[in-house]
Parts: sequence; C-alpha cells; structure tokens
Amino acid sequence: MLQSRQIQHQKMVLIVDDQEINRDILGSILEDAYRPLYAENGEEALEIMRGHVDDLSIVLLDLIMPVMGGFEVLKHVREDALLSRIPIIVLTADKTAELQALQMGAADFITKPFDMSEVIMARIGRIIELCEGRELISAAEYDSMTMLYTRNFFFEYASRLYRYHRETQYDAVALDIEQFHSINALNGRSFGDDVLRLIGEEIRAFLAGTIGIAGRSEADRFEIYCIHQPDYRVLLDRIQDKVNGFSSNVNIHLRMGVKFYEADVEPIQMFDCARAACNKVRGDFLNPLRIYDDRMRQHELRSQLLINDLHNAVEQRQLVVYYQPKYDIQCSPPRLCSAEALIRWKHPQLGMIAPVDFVPLFESKGLINVVDAFVWEEAGRQIASWRNAYGFLLPISVNLSRSDMFDPMLIEKLMGIVRENGLDYNDLKLEVTESAYTDNAMHLLDMIHKLRDLGFEIEMDDFGSGYSSLNMLSEMPIDVLKMDMKFIRNLENSETDRRLVSLVLDIARYLDVFVVAEGVEAEGQLDILREGGCNLVQGYYFSRPLPAEEFGRLIEREIEVRGTTLSDVMSS
Repeated sequence: MLQSRQIQHQKMVLIVDDQEINRDILGSILEDAYRPLYAENGEEALEIMRGHVDDLSIVLLDLIMPVMGGFEVLKHVREDALLSRIPIIVLTADKTAELQALQMGAADFITKPFDMSEVIMARIGRIIELCEGRELISAAEYDSMTMLYTRNFFFEYASRLYRYHRETQYDAVALDIEQFHSINALNGRSFGDDVLRLIGEEIRAFLAGTIGIAGRSEADRFEIYCIHQPDYRVLLDRIQDKVNGFSSNVNIHLRMGVKFYEADVEPIQMFDCARAACNKVRGDFLNPLRIYDDRMRQHELRSQLLINDLHNAVEQRQLVVYYQPKYDIQCSPPRLCSAEALIRWKHPQLGMIAPVDFVPLFESKGLINVVDAFVWEEAGRQIASWRNAYGFLLPISVNLSRSDMFDPMLIEKLMGIVRENGLDYNDLKLEVTESAYTDNAMHLLDMIHKLRDLGFEIEMDDFGSGYSSLNMLSEMPIDVLKMDMKFIRNLENSETDRRLVSLVLDIARYLDVFVVAEGVEAEGQLDILREGGCNLVQGYYFSRPLPAEEFGRLIEREIEVRGTTLSDVMSS
C-alpha cells in the first residue's frame, strides 16, 4: 500500500463547469495535489464518472450548465449504486441552491466566486477522507483500450518495484499527445481510440523482455517506468514514426518528459517531475523532449515559493506599485498628463522581483486577481494622495487581466475604490490586453461596455501584438490604443515598422481615439511619433517607472518648470 502522501497525490478529481476560466482556476489550485479531469456539462460528467467509477475520489459540480445541469446529474448519481459512491461538491453562487443540492446528495458546496485556494483544498480533502472506503486499486488490472496497466495499478506496481528493487535504476517517462481533444473532435472518437491503441502497442513492444512497466492514466497520458536509457529521443522518435505511419492526412505530435533515476526519490515524485518536464514542451514541435534537471527543479521551487508567499506579500506590503509617466508630445515642451501603475515585489529572500518573473506564474495558477486588486487599491489611494498634495488629479492606468473580467464582483470592486477615494471614474483608467479578447469575446465585450457606461476609460494594451484587433475594433468600446513596444524599438531603422506605426495612427484617427506609444527611448523615435500624430508616449526617454515618492518629486519639478500649478497646465 502506498504511503498516505502518495495516495493523496494519485486521487482523481472531476471538475464540471461550463466556464473555461472556472475550470482553469480550479485545475490550477488542485493540480499539485490531485489529478484533475474536466467536463463542460452534465452529460460529459456522467460519461467520465462511469468510465472512472473506481478511480474518481470526488466531483466538483457546477449547477447551472447547458445540455445537462448539476441538479440532473445529482439525480442520475443518486439512482446509480456505483456512481453514488463518488462524493460530489457543488459549485454555486446561489445561496438558495445549496440546501436543495445537499438534499439531493451533495456532500458539500463551494461558493462562487471561489474561496481562497487553502479553503477549497481543505474542503475537498475533508470530504475525501470522510467518504473513502474502497480499495485504492481497481479490480481491473489493465486498461481495456491500450492493454497497459490502469493508473492506480501502475503506480502501486511502480511503488513496489522501487521498494523491493532499490538497486535497479528506473527512469520515469511521461508521454502526451498534443491537442488530443482536437484530434478527437475533427476525426471522430474511434480514430482517436485507434491512435491510443497504436501507442499502447508500441510502448508494449519497447518494454518487451524488460522489467519495465507502463500505464495509461487518462485519455492521452502515458507513463513508463523503465531501466535507465541514455537517449530517450530514440524512444520518442520510435513512437512518433509509428503514429506518422498510421495516417497521412492527420498530423499527430507527441511530447515527452523524463526524470532520470535518483536514489531515494519515490516513483510518484519522479513522475511529478517527468510530467512537469512534459508540460514544459507543450506546443514545441521542434523540441518535444525535455529532461527534468536541476535548473527545472530550482525554477519549480522558486515558483512554489512565490505562490506560497503571495498572501503574505499583500498583507506585509512587500508588493510595491511603481508609476511610469505618460507625456503629451503634441505640445512643446511635452507635458506630464498621466501615469501607468506597474507592480514590483520586494521579496524578503529574493530581493526585488520584476513582474515578468511572477505575473505569468500567477496568471497560470489563477492568482493574478490578488495582484491586480492590490494594484487597483494602491493606485486609487495614490491618485487621492497626489490630489491632496498638489491640488490636481493625475489619472492612472491599471491593468485588467482576462480572469478579472470573469469576476462577478469586478464592477463593485472598482466602483468601491473610486468612491472610497473621492475620484471620478475616468481618473482610474483600465487597460485590457489585446490577447484577452481572443476567448469568450462576447462576455468580455459585455463587461467592457458596462464599465465604460459607468465612466471608466478603456485602453487596449499591446495593440498589434495579437491577431484579433481589426475584427474586434468595430464592436469594441475603447478610448485609447497602446501600441506594442516591439513596433517602437526599430522605428528609426525599419521602414516596415514605420509603416506599421503609421497604420496604427491612421486606425486611431478613424476611430477617434488617442494613441499611446510604449517603450520610447530615443529622440528620433519621439520625432517620428510626434510627426505621425501620436498623442502620448511613455518610456525611458522621459522616465523609468518610479516609486510613488520619486514620482512626487517628478510632479514638483514639472510644476516648478512651468511656474504654475499642474492642474492649470493639464486643463489648458
């Protein structure tokens, strides 16, 4: 029997929610401790539950979904003796629905918007402990599709090999199919099943005559526990060649992660590492193999440290907001008119951390909302503080992440900041990256319309970095386009970039919106932008991002140079 920590790590959790962002957030919270599966509606959920009836430890079930809702799922589960053994936690924002769900057999509920990740983990862990009563290993030793071991049996077997054959150097190999759900959707499930059988067959052939073992953990995930190999690219190419020969009309790409043998590291930990390495090469068709090494380990440890420290960082004010000024360049000399709020982290062990080192991490883990909310509140207070100190309102732009747009309390939070600091809505400008519009665009557009109707000004950040802009601009209610800085870097030397900048400025004039150019560092860039009709610029040519105290001195110098109050200058 596996040790208790290993048992918990192997547990499967089914997340059922029609909103992709909710599935992503819950999956990010759970993936380090559990194996998440996903369904978009009740019908998919019941199919997965029947297919994993002996493996699923718990189901997280949304109540309001298309095709089949959560209450109907609860009814089907209650009427099925096997499915009723699987505990269900319902996900709901409707307090009145909780009692009905519990009466229909739900074990617990999680309120939307979701509680802190620690609360979610505690609820899930408690319900699993209360409801467990069956054996870890299913009676089915083999996966019927591939004739490899079932997931639970595989990890039990690997654990025993490790315990009783400590002298043998086993490596852990994780193998995935890129975009397997799309392959199924485009070619049919039977085609996908044939691909899985083919891979299983090739893995069995590779292990034939060895003491290695292999398992299929879920749809397109395979694990191999085998004697150390010097070059796993040979194995990957072998399986890839077999798949390539299966169909000349369908491109199927595999990726692989490997954790080499390490004494005193148990199989479940090794496969954690192999899976992490496999995920690192997702979408990299040129380099589909990754070996888990010390560099990856250090990166993961650092990432986990940052995740663990985030809430302390907020409470202890380790997060610091810097402000980069924006200048109106259509007057002489250019004049300070607004600023952008940018986050930094003064970590007690790691020192000053740039946003590029933690923002993408928190976005992937569903934690960026915590950072964004901190920035909004600090920016609101800072606007009020400068107003009180200098007698004018300097607008500040803050970022809205894609996940913020799905927060049902977003409008209330932003309105609260405006009210608490005695501001007007257009004092707190909202930046939304162009890439945020690519998924579920209608919801995002609806939210932006509501914010703009209140009086918030909307800026599209990084315009030109994506591919959706021209399709969306006719429907998108925006006030400002912020040109992606990649167009500015070579503006003086690249005719192509000058034409692209000119095109963006023409689009802005047609839409009657302002343009902000980011990353301006040279006078030549400034001259080209001014001549082209660009309104505002920010960048190191004028100033790097500054902490609030230094920015205050920048304001004082501006007032001193002009010999008047900045409010007079800005209103002129």
